[in-house]
Amino acid sequence: MDKDKPDEEVTAAILVIGDEILSGRTKDKNIGYIADYLTTIGINLREVRIVADIEDEIVAAVNAMRERYDYLFTTGGIGPTHDDITADSIAKAMGVSIDVDPRAVAIMEKRYGPGEFTPARKRMARIPEGADLIKNAVSGAPGFMIGNVIVMAGVPRIMQVMLDDVAPKLRTGAKMISRTIRVERPEGVVAGGLGRVQEQFEDVSMGSYPFFRKDKLGTHLVLRATDEARLDEAIKVLWEMLREEGFADHAREVDADEAAS
Repeated sequence: MDKDKPDEEVTAAILVIGDEILSGRTKDKNIGYIADYLTTIGINLREVRIVADIEDEIVAAVNAMRERYDYLFTTGGIGPTHDDITADSIAKAMGVSIDVDPRAVAIMEKRYGPGEFTPARKRMARIPEGADLIKNAVSGAPGFMIGNVIVMAGVPRIMQVMLDDVAPKLRTGAKMISRTIRVERPEGVVAGGLGRVQEQFEDVSMGSYPFFRKDKLGTHLVLRATDEARLDEAIKVLWEMLREEGFADHAREVDADEAAS
Protein backbone atom coordinates (compact mmCIF):
# COMPACT_ATOMS: atom_id res chain seq x y z
CA MET A 1 0.00 0.00 0.00
CA ASP A 2 1.36 3.41 -0.99
CA LYS A 3 1.59 5.79 1.97
CA ASP A 4 1.33 8.70 -0.46
CA LYS A 5 -2.27 7.81 -1.33
CA PRO A 6 -4.23 9.50 1.48
CA ASP A 7 -7.61 8.49 0.04
CA GLU A 8 -6.86 4.79 0.34
CA GLU A 9 -8.48 3.10 3.32
CA VAL A 10 -6.16 1.61 5.92
CA THR A 11 -7.73 -1.00 8.20
CA ALA A 12 -6.88 -2.41 11.60
CA ALA A 13 -8.00 -4.83 14.28
CA ILE A 14 -7.33 -5.17 17.99
CA LEU A 15 -6.58 -8.44 19.77
CA VAL A 16 -6.90 -8.18 23.55
CA ILE A 17 -5.05 -11.00 25.30
CA GLY A 18 -5.64 -12.06 28.88
CA ASP A 19 -7.65 -14.30 31.16
CA GLU A 20 -8.15 -11.37 33.51
CA ILE A 21 -10.21 -9.52 30.89
CA LEU A 22 -12.42 -12.53 30.15
CA SER A 23 -12.98 -13.23 33.84
CA GLY A 24 -14.09 -9.66 34.48
CA ARG A 25 -11.43 -9.10 37.14
CA THR A 26 -9.79 -6.44 34.97
CA LYS A 27 -11.90 -4.00 32.96
CA ASP A 28 -10.48 -3.17 29.55
CA LYS A 29 -9.62 0.50 29.12
CA ASN A 30 -7.62 0.20 25.91
CA ILE A 31 -10.11 -0.61 23.16
CA GLY A 32 -11.90 2.73 23.20
CA TYR A 33 -8.64 4.67 23.46
CA ILE A 34 -7.08 2.85 20.50
CA ALA A 35 -10.27 3.20 18.44
CA ASP A 36 -10.36 6.97 18.97
CA TYR A 37 -6.63 7.27 18.30
CA LEU A 38 -6.77 5.32 15.03
CA THR A 39 -9.79 7.24 13.78
CA THR A 40 -7.94 10.50 14.40
CA ILE A 41 -4.89 9.47 12.37
CA GLY A 42 -6.82 7.87 9.50
CA ILE A 43 -6.90 4.14 10.27
CA ASN A 44 -10.26 2.39 10.24
CA LEU A 45 -10.75 -0.09 13.09
CA ARG A 46 -12.76 -3.04 11.79
CA GLU A 47 -12.64 -5.77 14.44
CA VAL A 48 -11.87 -6.46 18.09
CA ARG A 49 -11.35 -9.86 19.69
CA ILE A 50 -10.50 -11.00 23.22
CA VAL A 51 -8.69 -14.30 23.76
CA ALA A 52 -7.44 -16.20 26.80
CA ASP A 53 -3.82 -16.86 27.69
CA ILE A 54 -3.76 -20.00 25.54
CA GLU A 55 -1.01 -20.17 22.94
CA ASP A 56 -2.95 -22.00 20.22
CA GLU A 57 -5.85 -19.56 20.48
CA ILE A 58 -3.55 -16.54 20.34
CA VAL A 59 -1.70 -17.95 17.33
CA ALA A 60 -4.95 -18.71 15.48
CA ALA A 61 -6.37 -15.25 16.17
CA VAL A 62 -3.15 -13.46 15.18
CA ASN A 63 -2.86 -15.34 11.90
CA ALA A 64 -6.51 -14.77 11.00
CA MET A 65 -6.53 -11.07 11.81
CA ARG A 66 -3.13 -10.07 10.42
CA GLU A 67 -4.11 -11.52 7.06
CA ARG A 68 -7.43 -9.69 7.02
CA TYR A 69 -6.34 -6.18 7.98
CA ASP A 70 -3.48 -3.78 7.31
CA TYR A 71 -2.53 -3.70 10.98
CA LEU A 72 -3.18 -5.85 14.03
CA PHE A 73 -2.70 -4.26 17.45
CA THR A 74 -2.39 -6.56 20.44
CA THR A 75 -2.55 -5.59 24.11
CA GLY A 76 -1.60 -7.65 27.14
CA GLY A 77 0.55 -10.63 27.94
CA ILE A 78 4.06 -9.17 27.66
CA GLY A 79 4.81 -8.88 31.37
CA PRO A 80 7.22 -10.84 33.60
CA THR A 81 5.01 -13.72 34.79
CA HIS A 82 4.68 -17.30 33.55
CA ASP A 83 1.32 -16.64 31.88
CA ASP A 84 2.64 -13.73 29.83
CA ILE A 85 2.93 -15.72 26.62
CA THR A 86 2.07 -13.15 23.97
CA ALA A 87 5.62 -12.70 22.65
CA ASP A 88 6.13 -16.46 22.27
CA SER A 89 2.74 -16.83 20.61
CA ILE A 90 3.46 -14.03 18.15
CA ALA A 91 6.80 -15.61 17.26
CA LYS A 92 5.06 -18.92 16.64
CA ALA A 93 2.39 -17.25 14.50
CA MET A 94 5.05 -15.49 12.42
CA GLY A 95 7.24 -18.60 12.14
CA VAL A 96 10.32 -17.03 13.72
CA SER A 97 12.49 -17.74 16.76
CA ILE A 98 12.42 -15.75 19.99
CA ASP A 99 15.18 -14.98 22.45
CA VAL A 100 16.47 -12.32 24.81
CA ASP A 101 17.16 -9.27 22.65
CA PRO A 102 20.35 -7.29 23.44
CA ARG A 103 18.59 -4.04 22.47
CA ALA A 104 15.83 -4.65 24.99
CA VAL A 105 18.34 -5.71 27.65
CA ALA A 106 20.33 -2.50 27.19
CA ILE A 107 17.18 -0.42 27.62
CA MET A 108 16.01 -2.28 30.70
CA GLU A 109 19.36 -2.42 32.45
CA LYS A 110 19.30 1.37 32.60
CA ARG A 111 15.97 1.20 34.46
CA TYR A 112 17.03 -1.13 37.25
CA GLY A 113 19.65 -0.98 39.96
CA PRO A 114 22.14 -3.74 40.77
CA GLY A 115 20.35 -7.03 41.35
CA GLU A 116 16.95 -5.63 40.29
CA PHE A 117 17.05 -6.92 36.70
CA THR A 118 15.70 -10.29 37.77
CA PRO A 119 15.14 -13.36 35.56
CA ALA A 120 11.42 -12.58 35.64
CA ARG A 121 12.02 -9.07 34.36
CA LYS A 122 14.43 -10.43 31.78
CA ARG A 123 11.48 -12.33 30.29
CA MET A 124 10.23 -8.95 29.08
CA ALA A 125 13.38 -8.61 26.97
CA ARG A 126 12.49 -11.66 24.87
CA ILE A 127 11.65 -10.39 21.37
CA PRO A 128 10.80 -12.35 18.19
CA GLU A 129 13.53 -12.41 15.57
CA GLY A 130 13.26 -9.55 13.09
CA ALA A 131 10.96 -7.38 15.19
CA ASP A 132 11.41 -3.64 15.68
CA LEU A 133 11.19 -2.37 19.24
CA ILE A 134 8.47 0.00 20.42
CA LYS A 135 9.62 2.45 23.08
CA ASN A 136 8.11 2.38 26.55
CA ALA A 137 8.77 5.71 28.23
CA VAL A 138 6.96 4.64 31.40
CA SER A 139 8.67 1.48 32.60
CA GLY A 140 11.30 0.68 29.97
CA ALA A 141 10.27 -2.83 28.86
CA PRO A 142 9.60 -2.40 25.12
CA GLY A 143 6.81 -3.59 22.94
CA PHE A 144 7.56 -4.66 19.38
CA MET A 145 6.31 -4.61 15.81
CA ILE A 146 6.84 -7.54 13.47
CA GLY A 147 5.33 -7.42 10.02
CA ASN A 148 1.97 -5.72 10.46
CA VAL A 149 1.52 -6.90 14.06
CA ILE A 150 1.99 -4.28 16.78
CA VAL A 151 2.44 -5.78 20.25
CA MET A 152 1.79 -3.50 23.22
CA ALA A 153 1.36 -3.76 26.98
CA GLY A 154 -2.02 -4.13 28.60
CA VAL A 155 -1.44 -1.45 31.25
CA PRO A 156 -3.25 1.58 29.77
CA ARG A 157 -0.61 4.21 30.53
CA ILE A 158 2.14 2.06 29.03
CA MET A 159 0.02 1.09 26.02
CA GLN A 160 -0.62 4.76 25.32
CA VAL A 161 3.06 5.76 25.17
CA MET A 162 3.78 2.73 23.01
CA LEU A 163 1.01 3.78 20.62
CA ASP A 164 2.48 7.29 20.49
CA ASP A 165 5.86 5.83 19.55
CA VAL A 166 4.66 3.50 16.81
CA ALA A 167 1.95 5.69 15.23
CA PRO A 168 4.29 7.89 13.13
CA LYS A 169 5.64 4.74 11.45
CA LEU A 170 2.24 3.54 10.23
CA ARG A 171 0.51 4.06 6.91
CA THR A 172 -2.63 6.11 7.21
CA GLY A 173 -5.59 6.78 4.94
CA ALA A 174 -8.31 9.35 4.63
CA LYS A 175 -9.53 10.46 8.03
CA MET A 176 -13.07 9.59 9.03
CA ILE A 177 -15.30 12.61 9.67
CA SER A 178 -18.26 12.25 12.02
CA ARG A 179 -21.36 14.38 12.58
CA THR A 180 -24.15 13.79 15.06
CA ILE A 181 -27.77 14.94 15.20
CA ARG A 182 -29.49 14.61 18.54
CA VAL A 183 -33.21 13.85 18.22
CA GLU A 184 -35.47 13.96 21.28
CA ARG A 185 -37.45 11.01 20.03
CA PRO A 186 -37.14 7.21 20.58
CA GLU A 187 -34.97 5.22 18.21
CA GLY A 188 -37.86 3.14 16.92
CA VAL A 189 -39.65 6.27 15.74
CA VAL A 190 -36.75 7.69 13.71
CA ALA A 191 -35.20 4.41 12.49
CA GLY A 192 -37.37 4.09 9.39
CA GLY A 193 -36.47 7.52 8.07
CA LEU A 194 -32.78 6.98 8.75
CA GLY A 195 -32.93 3.73 6.81
CA ARG A 196 -34.37 5.51 3.79
CA VAL A 197 -31.58 8.10 3.90
CA GLN A 198 -28.99 5.34 4.18
CA GLU A 199 -30.30 3.80 0.95
CA GLN A 200 -29.32 7.02 -0.85
CA PHE A 201 -25.81 7.16 0.60
CA GLU A 202 -24.17 3.73 0.63
CA ASP A 203 -20.76 5.41 1.03
CA VAL A 204 -21.77 7.14 4.28
CA SER A 205 -21.94 5.11 7.47
CA MET A 206 -25.12 5.84 9.45
CA GLY A 207 -25.99 4.63 12.91
CA SER A 208 -28.64 5.34 15.54
CA TYR A 209 -27.80 5.24 19.24
CA PRO A 210 -30.55 5.58 21.84
CA PHE A 211 -30.04 7.53 25.07
CA PHE A 212 -32.04 8.20 28.20
CA ARG A 213 -31.80 11.67 29.74
CA LYS A 214 -34.00 13.24 32.41
CA ASP A 215 -36.77 10.67 32.00
CA LYS A 216 -36.83 11.16 28.22
CA LEU A 217 -35.84 8.80 25.43
CA GLY A 218 -33.85 10.16 22.54
CA THR A 219 -31.60 9.09 19.69
CA HIS A 220 -28.23 10.21 18.38
CA LEU A 221 -28.02 9.87 14.60
CA VAL A 222 -24.35 9.53 13.70
CA LEU A 223 -23.08 9.87 10.14
CA ARG A 224 -19.48 9.08 9.22
CA ALA A 225 -17.56 9.40 5.95
CA THR A 226 -14.13 10.27 4.60
CA ASP A 227 -15.54 12.64 1.97
CA GLU A 228 -16.65 15.86 3.70
CA ALA A 229 -18.74 17.07 0.76
CA ARG A 230 -20.57 13.78 0.60
CA LEU A 231 -21.15 13.87 4.36
CA ASP A 232 -22.57 17.39 4.10
CA GLU A 233 -24.95 16.20 1.39
CA ALA A 234 -26.11 13.28 3.53
CA ILE A 235 -26.67 15.56 6.54
CA LYS A 236 -28.78 17.87 4.35
CA VAL A 237 -30.97 14.97 3.22
CA LEU A 238 -31.23 13.71 6.81
CA TRP A 239 -32.52 17.10 7.93
CA GLU A 240 -35.06 17.03 5.10
CA MET A 241 -36.27 13.68 6.39
CA LEU A 242 -36.54 15.00 9.94
CA ARG A 243 -38.62 17.94 8.74
CA GLU A 244 -40.91 15.70 6.73
CA GLU A 245 -41.41 13.40 9.70
CA GLY A 246 -42.07 16.31 12.05
CA PHE A 247 -38.94 15.77 14.12
CA ALA A 248 -36.88 18.81 13.11
CA ASP A 249 -38.14 20.99 15.98
CA HIS A 250 -36.93 18.30 18.37
CA ALA A 251 -33.48 17.86 16.81
CA ARG A 252 -30.17 19.67 16.73
CA GLU A 253 -26.63 18.93 15.67
CA VAL A 254 -24.21 18.34 18.54
CA ASP A 255 -20.47 17.84 18.82
CA ALA A 256 -18.84 14.60 19.94
CA ASP A 257 -18.38 15.72 23.53
CA GLU A 258 -22.03 16.61 23.98
CA ALA A 259 -23.14 13.39 22.29
CA ALA A 260 -21.03 11.38 24.73
CA SER A 261 -22.29 13.18 27.82
